[in-house]
Amino acid sequence: MWSYVVKRLLLMVPTLLGVLLVTFAVVQFVPGGPVEQYIAEARAAGGGTGAEGAGISYRGGQGVDPKRLEQIKALYGFDKPAHERFWQMLVQFARFDLGQSFFQNKPVSQLVWEKLPVSISLGLWTFFLSYLISIPLGIAKAVRAGTRFDAATSLIVLIGYAIPGFVLGVALLVVFGGQLQWFPLRGLTSSNWAELSWGAKVVDYLWHITLPVTASVVGAFAVTTMLTKNAFLEEIRKQYVLTARAKGLTERRVLWRHVMRNALIPIVTGFPAAFVGAFFAGSLLIETLFSLDGLGLLAYESVIRRDYPVVLGTLYLFTLIGLFTKLISDLCYVWVDPRVKFD
Repeated sequence: MWSYVVKRLLLMVPTLLGVLLVTFAVVQFVPGGPVEQYIAEARAAGGGTGAEGAGISYRGGQGVDPKRLEQIKALYGFDKPAHERFWQMLVQFARFDLGQSFFQNKPVSQLVWEKLPVSISLGLWTFFLSYLISIPLGIAKAVRAGTRFDAATSLIVLIGYAIPGFVLGVALLVVFGGQLQWFPLRGLTSSNWAELSWGAKVVDYLWHITLPVTASVVGAFAVTTMLTKNAFLEEIRKQYVLTARAKGLTERRVLWRHVMRNALIPIVTGFPAAFVGAFFAGSLLIETLFSLDGLGLLAYESVIRRDYPVVLGTLYLFTLIGLFTKLISDLCYVWVDPRVKFD
């Protein structure tokens, strides 16, 4: 197993380099880079005809002063060739320095840390509720396969899976946030949250998180539900289950002591990826719809503003975490099922 782990760790290096190289090459050809974004904002700050107030000498139709333009390029590091900037970025990432945001004047690591609580709140609630619903429901569907309960729940699950989360979010906002006014329309907490008591803070937080979590959960448990059902059905039809029943074991004992242990192998091995994904896979549309300032919104705004350090820094961090999570998921197969051999 250790030789397998070492091989996987060594393969992470070219994979990570490939992801960074492709992304870095793509952003070089995207029009409207950070320099252009800076100049556009400076023109807007200067009223469209002059940008001296923003630190740029802009002279009407003649454009930006060339000397000042070179200073701006040097500020963002665009005075160097692309291969030098790529190498400098790799050296920086090797020290786990994600860089400095062009426009927010903060380290990328600080921005990620500031946005993380929102994504954790949304992701973890979605993760736990999805598994708490999908696994018992999948087991119930497997035990009652072919019945009306199985058909009705399959229809409900597929409808929930087919409805996009942001569409359901809009409906929830209109009905429960607008017409009935049962839940707030935006934010993770109220403006006076710091002044509330401990119990009131918990209630206020749950009050705000209900609609966005509902919009995320409805479509998230369909795959796990059907996977659980199919895994249980496959195990129930195997020979050892017939043998256990022939020995006189009760159906409950056969299900929970024998079938459960083998059927949950594909579910349990997916826990690490799903759990880590709950931290970083923030839904952009859900966060935007409910005004939640999380990682999804940060990534979107960084791409729109061409804030390359944030784009590449977060990509490096999330890719690295994803590679290690995939390795842990593979190792879980051996931990859950000793019959699996890496050789």
